[in-house]
This record gives sequence, structure tokens and C-alpha cells, in this order.
Amino acid sequence: MYAIIETGGKQYKVENGDVLFIEKLDAAEDASVSFEQVIALHDGKTLKVGTPYVKNAVVTAHVLKNGKGKKLTVFTYKPKKGSSRKLGHRQPYTKVQIDSMEIVKPVKAAKPAEE
Repeated sequence: MYAIIETGGKQYKVENGDVLFIEKLDAAEDASVSFEQVIALHDGKTLKVGTPYVKNAVVTAHVLKNGKGKKLTVFTYKPKKGSSRKLGHRQPYTKVQIDSMEIVKPVKAAKPAEE
């Protein structure tokens, strides 16, 4: 069973138990997060592809860690001008582990009583 989800402007193919480094989410460690933007879901027999997302499909995961990646050095210069600039950047990330993927049944709202 696998799913293709979209988060942080990127698409990921995930299975149960996978550990991913994704763009930083606003979630604390050991919190549970759910991804509703499921592009495709394969349950072992059938493949469901959304247009653009599969309706009522949810992939749940729990946050293992929030952190920053390795430092990248950006050095720019203009030749023969004596102009240079050195910058550093560390991209923040969230490390998550996929727990489950399923299609949930929508909860129907009760009809209001007629007066």
C-alpha cells in the first residue's frame, strides 16, 4: 500500500513506516499530523487517482523532530570589480514517520428539525 501526497510544494511517494524530511510544519514533536492532499492511493488491488486530489483520503503521520539542515555556503562575486559576498543558509525541516493511510467516510450533518 502506498500513497502520493503533496506538502510544502513537493510530492512524495509514501508507505507505512516511511520516515521523511519535509518542509517545516507548524507542529510540535510527538504531535500527529494529517495530509489531506493525497494525489493517488494504491491499496494493493486498485489505484485511485484524484483530480487533483482523492476525496476523503487521509495520510496520518507523527512528528519525530524539527530541525535545520546542513549549512550551505553561497558565494557570489563579480570578476574584475572587487565585489564579493558570502552568505550561509540552513533550511528548516520536519522529520515525520508515516503511520497510516486510508479513505475516511464523510460524516453527514444531521438535518435541522423543521418547525
